[in-house]
Amino acid sequence: MKLVRFGKAGNERPGLVDGDGKIRDLSGHISDVTGETVAPASLDKLRALDPASLPQAPAGARLGAPIAGSRNFIAVGLNYADHAKETGAAIPEEPILFNKLANCIVGPNDDVIMPRGSKKLDWETEIAFVVGQRAQYVDEKDALGYIAGYAVCNDVSERHFQAERGGQWMKGKCFETSGPLGPWLVTPDEIDDVQDLDMYLDVNGTRMQTGNTKTMIFSIAHCLHYISQFMVLEAGDVVTTGTPPGVGLGMNPPVFLKVGDVMTLGIAGLGEQSQKVVEPR
Repeated sequence: MKLVRFGKAGNERPGLVDGDGKIRDLSGHISDVTGETVAPASLDKLRALDPASLPQAPAGARLGAPIAGSRNFIAVGLNYADHAKETGAAIPEEPILFNKLANCIVGPNDDVIMPRGSKKLDWETEIAFVVGQRAQYVDEKDALGYIAGYAVCNDVSERHFQAERGGQWMKGKCFETSGPLGPWLVTPDEIDDVQDLDMYLDVNGTRMQTGNTKTMIFSIAHCLHYISQFMVLEAGDVVTTGTPPGVGLGMNPPVFLKVGDVMTLGIAGLGEQSQKVVEPR
């Protein structure tokens, strides 16, 4: 099942994608796609619906992020061996964790607003997962059962803020619009092997990132297990799990985004998103 949220920003409606790729309106059954409605029992009820019985969403409707009301947005850094190599970083012995703010999550095709003072704006195609139930001290063998679904995430990053302004990475990771998510929240039953998904990112039509989730240092199951040893994850929380090689910082010389650039990115089975970089507010 592919869940979506569609409509104007701040006024999205819940939906699902039918077998023909059309968005069907779920607002007669749930008020929104939230932690409560992606719990296992709720997803089972939604799966039992006949999509053909649901009204179609308006053609061309804007897509919002496929989950609303997330309390936490957690990220794993340097989680692809080939990405660590391109940045000159050592392979981590344990997952590197940092926070993005939940209010930086935006729709998959919304503009990315360049933050004021930006010098080194960069891209990162990533697979994110949404937690489907409260997770604390989860065994790795059980971890995937706590996941409601997967989505494409662009962990847009300001490298100057991240690495040259002192302190922790989150300075370059939490600015407004730095977390495009979607287009869909894809439930695990639709994915054969989450550790073998091709992923890519283009800037202005030029391929920058090509990767596969099989080169992750720490699997998605291990990431959820590991994070749950230090904090409680709640239904609706978002975890994004790192990027493959091809970021602007890793190029020689480095390449960074400028106003007017367009990023297009996707992951096999999870859809595609696209953002234009616009002037600071």
